[in-house]
Amino acid sequence: MSLGAPTEKATRFWPSTRRLLGRLRPQRLRLIFTVLFATASVGLSVLGPLLIGHATNIIFAGAVGEHLTAGMTRQQVVASERSAGHVHLAEMFARMHLVPGKGIDFAALGTTLLAVLAVYLGSAAFLWAQGYLLNDAVQSVVLRLRSDVEEKVHRLPLRYFDGQSRGELLSRVTNDIGNISQSLQQSLSQIMTALLTVIGVVSMMIVLSPLLALVALVTIPLALVLTRVIGRRSQRHFVAQWTRTGELNAQIEEAFTGQALVKVFGRQNEAAQRFDAKNGQLYEAAFAAQFISGLIMPAMMFIGSLNYVLIAIIGGLRVATGGMTLGAVQAFIQYSRSFNRPLTQVASLAGTMQSGVASAERVFEVLDEQELRSEPAVPARPAVLQGRVEFELVSFRYDRDKPLIENLSLTAQPGHTIAIVGPTGAGKTTLVNLIMRFYELDSGRITLDGVDIASMRRDELRSRIGMVLQDAWLFHGTIRDNIRFGRPDATEEEFLEAARATFVDRFVRSLPQGYDTLIDEESGNLSAGQKQLITIARAFLIRPALLILDEATSDVDTRTETLVQHAMAVLRRNRTSFVIAHRLSTIRDADLILVMCSGRIVEQGTHETLLAREGAYYELYNAQFGGENAEEDLARTVAR
Repeated sequence: MSLGAPTEKATRFWPSTRRLLGRLRPQRLRLIFTVLFATASVGLSVLGPLLIGHATNIIFAGAVGEHLTAGMTRQQVVASERSAGHVHLAEMFARMHLVPGKGIDFAALGTTLLAVLAVYLGSAAFLWAQGYLLNDAVQSVVLRLRSDVEEKVHRLPLRYFDGQSRGELLSRVTNDIGNISQSLQQSLSQIMTALLTVIGVVSMMIVLSPLLALVALVTIPLALVLTRVIGRRSQRHFVAQWTRTGELNAQIEEAFTGQALVKVFGRQNEAAQRFDAKNGQLYEAAFAAQFISGLIMPAMMFIGSLNYVLIAIIGGLRVATGGMTLGAVQAFIQYSRSFNRPLTQVASLAGTMQSGVASAERVFEVLDEQELRSEPAVPARPAVLQGRVEFELVSFRYDRDKPLIENLSLTAQPGHTIAIVGPTGAGKTTLVNLIMRFYELDSGRITLDGVDIASMRRDELRSRIGMVLQDAWLFHGTIRDNIRFGRPDATEEEFLEAARATFVDRFVRSLPQGYDTLIDEESGNLSAGQKQLITIARAFLIRPALLILDEATSDVDTRTETLVQHAMAVLRRNRTSFVIAHRLSTIRDADLILVMCSGRIVEQGTHETLLAREGAYYELYNAQFGGENAEEDLARTVAR
């Protein structure tokens, strides 16, 4: 059937369908056996009406024969009726296998009914086997699709996630793939069975009566036209339905994650209104999609009923005139119902198919996203890892039209602590993200111990770098699991050394389960400082050559900050460190302080030399102790 999308989607529906079905190629062996089992099942089920028609003929012949004169032959009865002017009745008797004076042959009837039972049991067994194999094939395809999307997500650059809400992406990975699974399972099974059933049934109908077969087949073009028209209208609504589902998921995820903030500012009503708006849009899209696609079933049922009436009338006339036996007409009526049923099923699947392809398009959009730059064929690595980092005329922009970092050059000597300060949006975090290769440079290069990091494998580079962020990310698991996350093969002695050096051991000892204390999803059973100490211990355990600390003390109190500072001092020992900080008091001992503004390094030096210069750093430092216009002062200083 031509189940195309509306005009603006026509170029995507069939290509997406072919691409989705193309993922079944690895399952071709299972599919071959699935087709064989389906063919056997349909073949046996097609024999059923013919056998039942034969049983009907036995009953009808017996019921008529017992009222005829015993001892006469069938030919004599036919001749008698013809001579009496009952031509049609004579023709009917001529087609019947009757024995005058004898009633129903129950032995023959029993044998026929046992054959019917065996045929339908065999059909059911083959159908079960077909369903089992098809389910295995489809679920294997969906398993591989989920894995492909998961692997793809890990190969996508951060630029992609910057422009995607987490709820929308989660909806594609979960809801859309689940919908593809359901659509494939229903569509493939029913379409395969329906196609084979139509072939078998049409063949039997032609054998029984070419005239009635022509009547039955006349309705097919009408069914195709109706399905095409309705399918075109429903496709865009299914695309909208799954798009709205992703938007609603994003809204829910955002509202639930920020529930505390919503309550603090008393914005529950606004959050509820936004939810209601998104929910209403999803309702409208889903209602339109399901209602329009749902029109196919009643339309097909109407056509099928009309077809049934025509066959019953014409078939009755054929029996009355001796053109067909009663059993043949009964069998043909069953075949006509069997013929219309698969057509109705396939038509009703239009909505499921449209929905599944719409979800497939959304998943394929993720799979088609541009990936991270490919790894070098022959990766380089520093001969001796010392921690010397050099920026050579580095340029980078998030937005091609908005300059951020332009021609930046700097050198971080091995073992030195490089502090990066500046107003919000100056490019501080961007600088360290470039070292991690979270983003690729527009021009220039960054070297680690003389080796361009672009020529290194990302996992090799990042395995040498420890990173502690402002947001202490912990996953659901024990404290032990979270610390070992970066280095699962660490010994117990190394694990405890990291915990003691970063003061984690001090508070863990007071917990009932110690290091086996389970951290919930939101880490609500730990304080902000405790979570931050765990992340520092995690970085300590991997023994990095290069350390990045991004606002690691911004969310903790003064007492906890002291502990965190001591822990970070231990962690920074003999390591090249990049420290981003707004609290300038925490970086006084840095070997080099970089002051950034609008992606440029406007000043650099030690704490004392920068204060003595009374420039940008001086303005920022004074702003920590009561200045109200720090950024304006900094801008004026830079301008001077």
